[in-house]
Amino acid sequence: MSIYPDLHLYINGAWRKTPETMPVVNPATEEEIGRLPHARQGDLDDALEAAEAGFRIWRRTPPRERADILVKAAALMRERQEEIAQSITAEHGKPLAQARLEVIRGCEFFEWDAGEAVRTYGRVIPSASGVRYVVHHQPIGVTLGLSPWNFPMSQPARKIAGALASGCSIILKAAEETPAGALHIVQAFHDAGLPKGVLNLVFGTPSDISTHLIRQNSVRLVAFTGSTVVGRQLSGLAAQHDTRVLMELGGHAPVIVCEDADVELAALSGALRKYRNAGQVCTSPTRFFVHESIFDRFLTTFVERAAATVVGNGIEPGVEMGPLANERRVPALLDLIEDAKSKGSRVCTGGEAIEGKGYFLQPTVLANVPDTARVMQEEPFGPLAVINPVSSLDEAIHQANAVLYGLAAYGFTNRADYIDQMTDEIEAGNISFNTLEASLPETPFGGVKSSGSGREGGTEGLANYQIVKNISHSMKIV
Repeated sequence: MSIYPDLHLYINGAWRKTPETMPVVNPATEEEIGRLPHARQGDLDDALEAAEAGFRIWRRTPPRERADILVKAAALMRERQEEIAQSITAEHGKPLAQARLEVIRGCEFFEWDAGEAVRTYGRVIPSASGVRYVVHHQPIGVTLGLSPWNFPMSQPARKIAGALASGCSIILKAAEETPAGALHIVQAFHDAGLPKGVLNLVFGTPSDISTHLIRQNSVRLVAFTGSTVVGRQLSGLAAQHDTRVLMELGGHAPVIVCEDADVELAALSGALRKYRNAGQVCTSPTRFFVHESIFDRFLTTFVERAAATVVGNGIEPGVEMGPLANERRVPALLDLIEDAKSKGSRVCTGGEAIEGKGYFLQPTVLANVPDTARVMQEEPFGPLAVINPVSSLDEAIHQANAVLYGLAAYGFTNRADYIDQMTDEIEAGNISFNTLEASLPETPFGGVKSSGSGREGGTEGLANYQIVKNISHSMKIV
Protein backbone atom coordinates (compact mmCIF):
# COMPACT_ATOMS: atom_id res chain seq x y z
CA MET A 1 0.00 0.00 0.00
CA SER A 2 1.27 3.47 -0.85
CA ILE A 3 2.14 6.01 1.80
CA TYR A 4 0.22 9.28 1.50
CA PRO A 5 0.47 12.14 3.99
CA ASP A 6 -2.26 14.07 5.74
CA LEU A 7 -2.50 17.34 3.82
CA HIS A 8 -2.15 20.79 5.40
CA LEU A 9 -1.21 24.36 4.68
CA TYR A 10 2.02 25.55 6.31
CA ILE A 11 2.07 29.14 7.55
CA ASN A 12 4.50 30.82 9.94
CA GLY A 13 6.12 27.57 10.97
CA ALA A 14 2.87 25.73 11.77
CA TRP A 15 0.59 23.29 9.94
CA ARG A 16 -2.94 24.50 9.31
CA LYS A 17 -6.26 23.01 8.18
CA THR A 18 -9.19 24.89 6.64
CA PRO A 19 -12.89 23.96 6.30
CA GLU A 20 -12.87 24.08 2.50
CA THR A 21 -11.16 21.07 0.90
CA MET A 22 -10.87 19.34 -2.46
CA PRO A 23 -10.15 15.70 -3.26
CA VAL A 24 -6.75 14.45 -4.40
CA VAL A 25 -7.19 11.53 -6.80
CA ASN A 26 -4.89 8.69 -7.81
CA PRO A 27 -4.90 8.95 -11.63
CA ALA A 28 -4.21 5.23 -12.05
CA THR A 29 -7.25 4.12 -10.03
CA GLU A 30 -9.44 7.28 -9.91
CA GLU A 31 -9.71 6.75 -6.14
CA GLU A 32 -9.60 9.62 -3.66
CA ILE A 33 -6.43 9.44 -1.57
CA GLY A 34 -6.60 12.70 0.37
CA ARG A 35 -8.41 15.95 1.07
CA LEU A 36 -6.52 19.15 0.38
CA PRO A 37 -7.34 22.29 2.40
CA HIS A 38 -7.88 25.53 0.48
CA ALA A 39 -6.44 28.78 1.75
CA ARG A 40 -8.88 31.58 2.49
CA GLN A 41 -7.93 35.24 2.12
CA GLY A 42 -7.12 35.40 5.82
CA ASP A 43 -4.72 32.48 5.40
CA LEU A 44 -3.00 34.25 2.49
CA ASP A 45 -2.68 37.44 4.53
CA ASP A 46 -1.20 35.42 7.40
CA ALA A 47 1.26 33.79 5.00
CA LEU A 48 2.30 37.17 3.65
CA GLU A 49 2.80 38.63 7.11
CA ALA A 50 4.83 35.59 8.08
CA ALA A 51 6.96 35.82 4.94
CA GLU A 52 7.67 39.50 5.58
CA ALA A 53 8.85 38.72 9.11
CA GLY A 54 10.73 35.66 7.92
CA PHE A 55 12.57 37.71 5.30
CA ARG A 56 13.79 40.17 7.93
CA ILE A 57 15.34 37.25 9.80
CA TRP A 58 16.58 35.19 6.85
CA ARG A 59 18.26 38.00 4.93
CA ARG A 60 20.48 38.64 7.98
CA THR A 61 21.28 34.97 8.47
CA PRO A 62 24.89 34.34 7.38
CA PRO A 63 25.11 32.56 4.01
CA ARG A 64 26.97 29.63 5.55
CA GLU A 65 24.14 29.07 8.03
CA ARG A 66 21.56 29.28 5.25
CA ALA A 67 23.56 26.74 3.25
CA ASP A 68 23.80 24.40 6.22
CA ILE A 69 20.01 24.33 6.62
CA LEU A 70 19.52 23.63 2.90
CA VAL A 71 21.99 20.75 3.07
CA LYS A 72 20.41 19.36 6.24
CA ALA A 73 16.93 19.47 4.71
CA ALA A 74 18.20 17.74 1.56
CA ALA A 75 19.78 15.01 3.69
CA LEU A 76 16.44 14.43 5.43
CA MET A 77 14.70 14.15 2.06
CA ARG A 78 17.27 11.62 0.89
CA GLU A 79 16.57 9.56 4.03
CA ARG A 80 12.84 9.78 3.29
CA GLN A 81 13.20 9.01 -0.42
CA GLU A 82 10.95 5.97 -0.44
CA GLU A 83 8.13 7.63 1.49
CA ILE A 84 8.24 10.71 -0.75
CA ALA A 85 8.40 8.63 -3.93
CA GLN A 86 5.41 6.52 -2.87
CA SER A 87 3.42 9.72 -2.30
CA ILE A 88 4.38 11.10 -5.71
CA THR A 89 3.38 7.90 -7.50
CA ALA A 90 0.06 7.80 -5.65
CA GLU A 91 -0.93 11.35 -6.59
CA HIS A 92 0.72 11.69 -10.01
CA GLY A 93 0.85 8.17 -11.41
CA LYS A 94 4.46 8.08 -12.60
CA PRO A 95 6.35 4.80 -12.14
CA LEU A 96 7.89 4.44 -8.72
CA ALA A 97 11.42 4.22 -10.14
CA GLN A 98 10.94 7.61 -11.83
CA ALA A 99 9.49 9.06 -8.62
CA ARG A 100 12.57 7.92 -6.69
CA LEU A 101 14.82 9.64 -9.22
CA GLU A 102 12.74 12.80 -8.93
CA VAL A 103 13.32 12.90 -5.19
CA ILE A 104 17.07 12.71 -5.73
CA ARG A 105 16.91 15.40 -8.42
CA GLY A 106 15.07 17.68 -6.02
CA CYS A 107 17.71 17.10 -3.36
CA GLU A 108 20.43 17.97 -5.88
CA PHE A 109 18.79 21.35 -6.51
CA PHE A 110 18.98 22.14 -2.80
CA GLU A 111 22.55 20.92 -2.52
CA TRP A 112 23.76 22.88 -5.56
CA ASP A 113 22.06 26.11 -4.49
CA ALA A 114 23.41 25.66 -0.96
CA GLY A 115 26.88 25.85 -2.48
CA GLU A 116 25.91 28.93 -4.46
CA ALA A 117 24.54 30.62 -1.33
CA VAL A 118 28.09 31.32 -0.14
CA ARG A 119 29.24 32.58 -3.55
CA THR A 120 26.90 35.50 -4.23
CA TYR A 121 29.91 37.71 -4.77
CA GLY A 122 29.87 41.41 -5.48
CA ARG A 123 32.84 43.31 -6.88
CA VAL A 124 34.96 46.43 -6.45
CA ILE A 125 35.19 48.59 -9.56
CA PRO A 126 38.51 50.39 -10.16
CA SER A 127 38.13 54.13 -9.65
CA ALA A 128 39.97 57.38 -9.05
CA SER A 129 41.88 58.04 -5.87
CA GLY A 130 39.54 58.78 -2.97
CA VAL A 131 36.54 57.13 -4.62
CA ARG A 132 35.36 53.55 -4.28
CA TYR A 133 32.61 51.79 -6.22
CA VAL A 134 31.33 48.55 -4.74
CA VAL A 135 28.62 46.28 -6.17
CA HIS A 136 26.51 44.24 -3.76
CA HIS A 137 24.10 41.40 -4.55
CA GLN A 138 21.27 41.30 -2.03
CA PRO A 139 18.07 39.20 -1.73
CA ILE A 140 15.10 40.71 -3.53
CA GLY A 141 12.54 40.02 -0.80
CA VAL A 142 9.37 37.98 -0.46
CA THR A 143 8.93 35.56 -3.39
CA LEU A 144 5.73 33.97 -4.65
CA GLY A 145 6.53 30.54 -6.10
CA LEU A 146 3.99 28.81 -8.35
CA SER A 147 4.86 25.22 -9.30
CA PRO A 148 3.13 22.75 -11.67
CA TRP A 149 1.79 19.22 -11.25
CA ASN A 150 4.09 17.30 -13.59
CA PHE A 151 7.02 17.06 -11.16
CA PRO A 152 5.48 17.29 -7.67
CA MET A 153 8.79 17.39 -5.80
CA SER A 154 11.55 18.66 -8.08
CA GLN A 155 9.63 21.65 -9.46
CA PRO A 156 8.82 23.11 -6.02
CA ALA A 157 12.40 22.31 -5.03
CA ARG A 158 13.77 24.64 -7.71
CA LYS A 159 11.68 27.57 -6.51
CA ILE A 160 12.40 27.01 -2.84
CA ALA A 161 16.11 26.37 -3.35
CA GLY A 162 16.70 29.55 -5.35
CA ALA A 163 14.77 31.70 -2.90
CA LEU A 164 16.28 30.35 0.31
CA ALA A 165 19.84 30.22 -0.99
CA SER A 166 19.55 33.89 -2.00
CA GLY A 167 18.25 34.98 1.39
CA CYS A 168 14.61 35.44 0.34
CA SER A 169 11.50 34.15 2.03
CA ILE A 170 8.90 32.38 -0.09
CA ILE A 171 5.20 31.64 -0.25
CA LEU A 172 4.82 28.53 -2.38
CA LYS A 173 1.56 27.61 -4.07
CA ALA A 174 2.13 24.10 -5.30
CA ALA A 175 -0.20 22.23 -7.65
CA GLU A 176 -3.50 21.17 -6.10
CA GLU A 177 -3.51 17.88 -8.07
CA THR A 178 -0.12 16.84 -6.68
CA PRO A 179 0.48 18.51 -3.30
CA ALA A 180 2.44 15.86 -1.39
CA GLY A 181 5.87 16.51 -2.91
CA ALA A 182 5.86 20.12 -1.72
CA LEU A 183 4.52 19.08 1.67
CA HIS A 184 7.41 16.65 2.16
CA ILE A 185 9.87 19.43 1.28
CA VAL A 186 8.32 21.74 3.85
CA GLN A 187 8.40 19.01 6.47
CA ALA A 188 12.12 18.50 5.87
CA PHE A 189 12.85 22.20 6.28
CA HIS A 190 10.68 22.35 9.38
CA ASP A 191 12.69 19.48 10.86
CA ALA A 192 15.98 21.07 9.73
CA GLY A 193 15.28 24.16 11.84
CA LEU A 194 14.34 26.74 9.22
CA PRO A 195 13.12 29.90 10.99
CA LYS A 196 9.36 30.26 10.91
CA GLY A 197 7.92 32.43 8.17
CA VAL A 198 10.78 31.85 5.74
CA LEU A 199 8.89 29.09 3.90
CA ASN A 200 5.10 29.02 3.64
CA LEU A 201 2.90 26.58 1.68
CA VAL A 202 -0.63 27.32 0.47
CA PHE A 203 -3.16 25.69 -1.83
CA GLY A 204 -6.47 26.84 -3.26
CA THR A 205 -7.98 28.40 -6.36
CA PRO A 206 -4.88 29.35 -8.39
CA SER A 207 -6.24 32.58 -9.88
CA ASP A 208 -7.49 33.79 -6.49
CA ILE A 209 -4.14 33.16 -4.82
CA SER A 210 -2.03 34.73 -7.56
CA THR A 211 -4.31 37.77 -7.93
CA HIS A 212 -4.37 38.47 -4.22
CA LEU A 213 -0.66 38.00 -3.55
CA ILE A 214 0.88 39.53 -6.68
CA ARG A 215 -0.76 42.88 -5.97
CA GLN A 216 0.85 43.09 -2.52
CA ASN A 217 3.74 45.54 -2.34
CA SER A 218 5.98 43.21 -0.33
CA VAL A 219 5.89 40.47 -3.00
CA ARG A 220 8.94 41.34 -5.09
CA LEU A 221 9.25 38.30 -7.40
CA VAL A 222 6.82 35.86 -9.02
CA ALA A 223 8.54 32.59 -9.99
CA PHE A 224 6.24 30.47 -12.15
CA THR A 225 6.51 27.22 -14.08
CA GLY A 226 3.55 26.30 -16.26
CA SER A 227 1.74 27.03 -19.49
CA THR A 228 2.50 29.98 -21.71
CA VAL A 229 -1.11 31.17 -21.53
CA VAL A 230 -1.10 31.38 -17.73
CA GLY A 231 2.43 32.77 -17.71
CA ARG A 232 1.37 35.67 -19.88
CA GLN A 233 -1.57 36.40 -17.59
CA LEU A 234 0.67 36.40 -14.52
CA SER A 235 3.31 38.52 -16.23
CA GLY A 236 0.66 41.08 -17.13
CA LEU A 237 -0.64 41.17 -13.58
CA ALA A 238 2.87 41.51 -12.18
CA ALA A 239 3.67 44.32 -14.63
CA GLN A 240 0.80 46.36 -13.17
CA HIS A 241 2.67 46.36 -9.87
CA ASP A 242 6.23 46.54 -11.25
CA THR A 243 6.93 43.10 -9.83
CA ARG A 244 9.77 41.06 -11.30
CA VAL A 245 8.93 37.70 -12.86
CA LEU A 246 10.80 34.46 -13.50
CA MET A 247 8.87 32.50 -16.11
CA GLU A 248 9.59 28.92 -17.22
CA LEU A 249 6.81 28.28 -19.71
CA GLY A 250 5.77 25.78 -22.35
CA GLY A 251 7.96 23.94 -24.83
CA HIS A 252 7.58 21.90 -27.99
CA ALA A 253 11.03 20.40 -28.29
CA PRO A 254 12.39 19.50 -31.73
CA VAL A 255 14.84 16.65 -32.31
CA ILE A 256 16.98 16.88 -35.44
CA VAL A 257 18.46 13.56 -36.56
CA CYS A 258 21.12 14.08 -39.23
CA GLU A 259 22.11 11.58 -41.91
CA ASP A 260 25.37 10.68 -40.13
CA ALA A 261 23.74 10.04 -36.75
CA ASP A 262 23.76 6.79 -34.81
CA VAL A 263 20.21 5.79 -35.77
CA GLU A 264 19.79 3.19 -33.02
CA LEU A 265 20.95 5.59 -30.32
CA ALA A 266 18.73 8.39 -31.56
CA ALA A 267 15.62 6.25 -31.98
CA LEU A 268 15.86 4.18 -28.81
CA SER A 269 16.84 7.04 -26.55
CA GLY A 270 14.16 9.19 -28.18
CA ALA A 271 11.43 6.63 -27.51
CA LEU A 272 12.55 6.05 -23.94
CA ARG A 273 12.69 9.76 -23.12
CA LYS A 274 9.48 10.63 -24.98
CA TYR A 275 7.34 8.40 -22.77
CA ARG A 276 9.09 9.25 -19.49
CA ASN A 277 6.57 10.87 -17.16
CA ALA A 278 3.97 9.98 -19.83
CA GLY A 279 5.41 12.77 -21.96
CA GLN A 280 4.29 15.37 -19.41
CA VAL A 281 7.59 17.24 -19.46
CA CYS A 282 8.18 20.73 -20.83
CA THR A 283 11.44 19.54 -22.39
CA SER A 284 10.01 16.28 -23.74
CA PRO A 285 11.32 15.42 -27.24
CA THR A 286 8.23 15.68 -29.42
CA ARG A 287 8.86 16.85 -33.00
CA PHE A 288 11.42 14.55 -34.64
CA PHE A 289 12.87 15.80 -37.94
CA VAL A 290 14.82 12.93 -39.45
CA HIS A 291 16.94 13.03 -42.60
CA GLU A 292 15.12 11.21 -45.38
CA SER A 293 18.03 8.81 -46.00
CA ILE A 294 17.60 7.23 -42.54
CA PHE A 295 13.93 8.02 -41.97
CA ASP A 296 12.53 4.50 -42.43
CA ARG A 297 15.15 2.90 -40.13
CA PHE A 298 14.59 5.51 -37.47
CA LEU A 299 10.80 5.29 -37.64
CA THR A 300 10.76 1.49 -37.47
CA THR A 301 13.10 1.37 -34.47
CA PHE A 302 11.27 4.18 -32.64
CA VAL A 303 7.81 2.67 -33.22
CA GLU A 304 8.90 -0.80 -32.08
CA ARG A 305 10.26 0.62 -28.82
CA ALA A 306 7.23 2.86 -28.29
CA ALA A 307 4.84 -0.05 -28.81
CA ALA A 308 6.81 -2.14 -26.31
CA THR A 309 6.47 0.45 -23.53
CA VAL A 310 4.94 -1.16 -20.44
CA VAL A 311 1.96 0.96 -19.36
CA GLY A 312 0.21 0.58 -16.02
CA ASN A 313 -0.12 1.67 -12.42
CA GLY A 314 3.19 3.24 -11.46
CA ILE A 315 3.35 1.32 -8.21
CA GLU A 316 3.62 -2.00 -10.07
CA PRO A 317 7.07 -3.45 -10.87
CA GLY A 318 8.27 -3.10 -14.45
CA VAL A 319 5.87 -0.31 -15.44
CA GLU A 320 7.59 2.24 -17.70
CA MET A 321 4.73 4.69 -18.24
CA GLY A 322 1.90 5.53 -15.89
CA PRO A 323 -1.37 7.34 -16.53
CA LEU A 324 -1.79 10.94 -17.50
CA ALA A 325 -1.94 13.06 -14.37
CA ASN A 326 -5.57 14.15 -14.61
CA GLU A 327 -8.72 13.40 -16.53
CA ARG A 328 -8.44 16.55 -18.67
CA ARG A 329 -5.37 15.29 -20.48
CA VAL A 330 -6.83 12.23 -22.23
CA PRO A 331 -9.48 14.05 -24.32
CA ALA A 332 -7.01 16.85 -25.05
CA LEU A 333 -4.52 14.36 -26.52
CA LEU A 334 -7.21 12.48 -28.44
CA ASP A 335 -8.36 15.75 -30.02
CA LEU A 336 -4.83 16.44 -31.28
CA ILE A 337 -4.54 12.91 -32.65
CA GLU A 338 -7.88 13.08 -34.46
CA ASP A 339 -7.00 16.45 -35.95
CA ALA A 340 -3.69 15.10 -37.26
CA LYS A 341 -5.39 12.01 -38.71
CA SER A 342 -7.97 14.16 -40.47
CA LYS A 343 -5.15 16.04 -42.18
CA GLY A 344 -3.48 12.89 -43.51
CA SER A 345 -1.06 11.87 -40.75
CA ARG A 346 -0.15 8.23 -40.23
CA VAL A 347 -0.78 6.64 -36.84
CA CYS A 348 2.14 4.22 -36.53
CA THR A 349 1.27 2.98 -33.06
CA GLY A 350 -1.16 3.87 -30.30
CA GLY A 351 -3.60 6.70 -30.76
CA GLU A 352 -6.31 5.50 -28.40
CA ALA A 353 -7.27 5.66 -24.75
CA ILE A 354 -6.81 2.47 -22.74
CA GLU A 355 -10.11 1.14 -21.42
CA GLY A 356 -10.73 0.67 -17.73
CA LYS A 357 -9.99 2.69 -14.62
CA GLY A 358 -7.38 5.41 -14.76
CA TYR A 359 -6.39 8.14 -17.20
CA PHE A 360 -4.35 5.98 -19.57
CA LEU A 361 -3.42 6.67 -23.19
CA GLN A 362 -1.43 4.43 -25.48
CA PRO A 363 2.10 5.58 -26.37
CA THR A 364 1.47 7.18 -29.74
CA VAL A 365 3.59 7.88 -32.82
CA LEU A 366 2.38 10.00 -35.73
CA ALA A 367 4.37 10.17 -38.97
CA ASN A 368 4.27 12.42 -42.02
CA VAL A 369 2.33 15.06 -40.14
CA PRO A 370 1.54 18.17 -42.20
CA ASP A 371 2.32 21.66 -40.94
CA THR A 372 -1.42 22.38 -40.81
CA ALA A 373 -2.01 19.85 -38.03
CA ARG A 374 -2.51 21.45 -34.62
CA VAL A 375 0.08 19.20 -33.00
CA MET A 376 2.80 20.86 -35.09
CA GLN A 377 2.16 24.11 -33.21
CA GLU A 378 0.54 23.05 -29.92
CA GLU A 379 2.54 21.32 -27.20
CA PRO A 380 0.82 17.95 -26.63
CA PHE A 381 2.22 17.47 -23.11
CA GLY A 382 1.59 13.77 -23.26
CA PRO A 383 2.80 10.47 -24.79
CA LEU A 384 2.60 11.66 -28.39
CA ALA A 385 5.56 11.86 -30.79
CA VAL A 386 5.64 13.34 -34.30
CA ILE A 387 8.22 11.95 -36.76
CA ASN A 388 8.70 13.67 -40.13
CA PRO A 389 11.33 13.34 -42.87
CA VAL A 390 13.49 16.29 -43.96
CA SER A 391 15.84 16.65 -46.90
CA SER A 392 18.51 18.84 -45.28
CA LEU A 393 19.73 20.37 -42.05
CA ASP A 394 18.51 23.78 -43.22
CA GLU A 395 14.98 22.40 -43.59
CA ALA A 396 15.18 20.74 -40.17
CA ILE A 397 16.27 23.95 -38.46
CA HIS A 398 13.50 25.88 -40.22
CA GLN A 399 10.96 23.36 -38.94
CA ALA A 400 12.48 23.38 -35.46
CA ASN A 401 12.08 27.15 -35.22
CA ALA A 402 8.58 27.26 -36.74
CA VAL A 403 6.81 27.42 -33.36
CA LEU A 404 6.35 30.06 -30.68
CA TYR A 405 8.34 28.02 -28.20
CA GLY A 406 12.05 27.85 -27.56
CA LEU A 407 12.76 25.92 -24.37
CA ALA A 408 14.72 22.79 -25.33
CA ALA A 409 16.02 21.31 -28.57
CA TYR A 410 18.09 18.25 -29.44
CA GLY A 411 20.37 17.14 -32.23
CA PHE A 412 21.93 13.83 -33.20
CA THR A 413 25.06 14.09 -35.32
CA ASN A 414 28.82 13.54 -35.17
CA ARG A 415 29.71 16.40 -37.51
CA ALA A 416 31.22 19.47 -35.89
CA ASP A 417 29.92 21.77 -38.62
CA TYR A 418 26.37 20.53 -38.06
CA ILE A 419 26.71 21.09 -34.33
CA ASP A 420 28.02 24.62 -34.91
CA GLN A 421 25.16 25.44 -37.27
CA MET A 422 22.49 24.11 -34.90
CA THR A 423 24.09 25.90 -31.97
CA ASP A 424 24.02 29.19 -33.87
CA GLU A 425 20.61 28.90 -35.53
CA ILE A 426 18.21 26.91 -33.33
CA GLU A 427 16.04 29.18 -31.20
CA ALA A 428 16.09 27.53 -27.79
CA GLY A 429 17.46 28.19 -24.34
CA ASN A 430 18.82 24.64 -24.01
CA ILE A 431 20.31 22.54 -26.81
CA SER A 432 21.72 19.03 -26.31
CA PHE A 433 23.61 16.90 -28.80
CA ASN A 434 23.57 13.09 -28.81
CA THR A 435 21.77 13.16 -25.47
CA LEU A 436 18.27 14.10 -24.37
CA GLU A 437 19.28 15.58 -21.01
CA ALA A 438 18.26 19.24 -20.99
CA SER A 439 18.45 20.29 -17.36
CA LEU A 440 20.85 19.72 -14.47
CA PRO A 441 21.22 21.57 -11.16
CA GLU A 442 24.59 22.98 -12.23
CA THR A 443 23.41 24.30 -15.62
CA PRO A 444 21.15 27.29 -16.34
CA PHE A 445 17.68 26.35 -17.51
CA GLY A 446 15.09 28.53 -19.24
CA GLY A 447 13.61 29.48 -22.56
CA VAL A 448 13.38 32.08 -25.29
CA LYS A 449 10.40 33.39 -27.28
CA SER A 450 7.16 32.22 -25.64
CA SER A 451 8.97 29.74 -23.41
CA GLY A 452 9.66 32.33 -20.76
CA SER A 453 12.36 34.53 -19.30
CA GLY A 454 15.01 34.18 -16.62
CA ARG A 455 16.98 31.10 -15.65
CA GLU A 456 16.88 28.50 -12.92
CA GLY A 457 19.94 26.45 -11.97
CA GLY A 458 23.63 27.01 -12.47
CA THR A 459 25.50 30.09 -11.36
CA GLU A 460 22.85 32.16 -13.15
CA GLY A 461 20.01 30.65 -11.11
CA LEU A 462 20.18 32.92 -8.08
CA ALA A 463 20.32 36.16 -10.09
CA ASN A 464 16.53 36.36 -10.35
CA TYR A 465 16.22 36.31 -6.56
CA GLN A 466 18.67 39.16 -6.03
CA ILE A 467 18.96 42.87 -6.59
CA VAL A 468 22.17 44.56 -7.68
CA LYS A 469 23.10 47.53 -5.53
CA ASN A 470 25.90 49.90 -6.53
CA ILE A 471 27.65 51.82 -3.73
CA SER A 472 29.68 54.94 -4.47
CA HIS A 473 31.93 56.08 -1.63
CA SER A 474 33.91 59.30 -1.73
CA MET A 475 36.64 59.30 0.90
CA LYS A 476 38.54 62.25 2.27
CA ILE A 477 42.22 61.85 1.49
CA VAL A 478 44.42 62.85 4.37
